[in-house]
Amino acid sequence: MRTLFAVLIAIFSFFYFLPFAIAFNKQRANTGAIFALNLFLGWSLIGWVVALVWALKEEQTI
Repeated sequence: MRTLFAVLIAIFSFFYFLPFAIAFNKQRANTGAIFALNLFLGWSLIGWVVALVWALKEEQTI
């Protein structure tokens, strides 16, 4: 039972922090802000989607 619980927590954590992982992998300049948004507002679906879109959006180069 404990193993199942640990696996479920690991899977949930992976999907919860998916926007941060994408931003970190893409080496975004605002990875810290995406992490903070994901950490504090990711529990709501809107906050998680905003963090995901922000992580996937292409950066503007000047």
